[in-house]
Amino acid sequence: MNKSLHNNIRNIYLLGFFNSFMVINPVFVPLLQGHDLSMNQVLQTQALFALTIALFEVPSGYIADMWGRRRAILLGSVLFALGFVYLLWADSFVDFLVFEAILGLGFSLISGADLALLYDTEMYLQEQGSEHGAGAGKSLSRLISIEAAASGIAGIVASVLLFWSLDAVVIAQLAIGLVPLVLAFALVEVPRPRLETSHGGNARSILELLLFGKPVVLWTAFAIAAFGLLAVYVFWIYQKYWEFQGVPIEWYGYIWAAFALVVSVSANYASALEQRLGTHRLLCLIGVLPVLGLLGMALGAGWIGVMFGFALQVSRGLSMSLFYEALNRRVPGHFRATVNSLVSLAVRAIFIGTGPLLGYALDRFGVTSTLLLLAAIFTPVIAVVLIPLVLRIRKEEASENPQVVPAN
Repeated sequence: MNKSLHNNIRNIYLLGFFNSFMVINPVFVPLLQGHDLSMNQVLQTQALFALTIALFEVPSGYIADMWGRRRAILLGSVLFALGFVYLLWADSFVDFLVFEAILGLGFSLISGADLALLYDTEMYLQEQGSEHGAGAGKSLSRLISIEAAASGIAGIVASVLLFWSLDAVVIAQLAIGLVPLVLAFALVEVPRPRLETSHGGNARSILELLLFGKPVVLWTAFAIAAFGLLAVYVFWIYQKYWEFQGVPIEWYGYIWAAFALVVSVSANYASALEQRLGTHRLLCLIGVLPVLGLLGMALGAGWIGVMFGFALQVSRGLSMSLFYEALNRRVPGHFRATVNSLVSLAVRAIFIGTGPLLGYALDRFGVTSTLLLLAAIFTPVIAVVLIPLVLRIRKEEASENPQVVPAN
């Protein structure tokens, strides 16, 4: 059993790699614009993607907790493959809406379940006294790093494929999209005790955990949602921004690769940086970098503005590693996939209404004004999220490690 579970870790890493090996992402905006879609329509397709996830994220996470992580991942991988098959014939706005709906359903099934299965596997191996695992926290950082590296490599591959055509990128994406389905069959479910409570009782337990359990859990979830939402926004601004700065499309993939590499390295060394700087200083750094990046992109010209995008990527890698490890460490294994899905739901739910507005702002006011608007919105949001989180972490540390005895 331990050998199979050790293989689980490798297979989840590979699954994360190929699910993130999206060669269409670095050129997705030009691809849709080539089919006569405006930026508003491009962001509408992403709003539908977010809506699909919003509708199925929590039910799919709960299914993964109750029915099994492996089965949820397997079904999600099937839908991923079907989505990329459909993309081959997509030509209109409606076609791309259907594509995003299929992909969104597949993503909702995999999202949360893969993190939960990886964390469960590491915890089980640790309980069994195995020395093969890297530890739950380190494994999560590695998975985030691997996924970011895959995105970077995909960017380079996309640039190479553009020597032929955008169609070559779509065909390659189909071939890559079939690999996770093979890997999903090789996964093994971790032995877990079956919950005897009703579904209503499970729902109450999850809400009590988030709202009335450890305060750090709730504020960490808020932080993941806030930084995740900003990451989704800039994800869809980047390509339009590069066009605005006069960057040739052939360079998109290479810039994408460099950005993803920075996320990968940042996530991989987040734990070491936390030990060196301390949690509180690292959180301050994570909060300052996105604001610096947005302002630098808005006010910088040409490649100088492009370079400021790296600040956002460093923050992204550090925050994902730090926040997700902190969340999963404090959440019981029974509800780990559900809670991960709830956090993702918060991001997608907000993006449903604001995504098309972002597209409208880009079409109507331009890239610079949109970036300044995001900076004005997210500066107070980041402060409102991180300051209470720092205070609650300090309170939790004080309660767990009392060093000063109050005088009578």
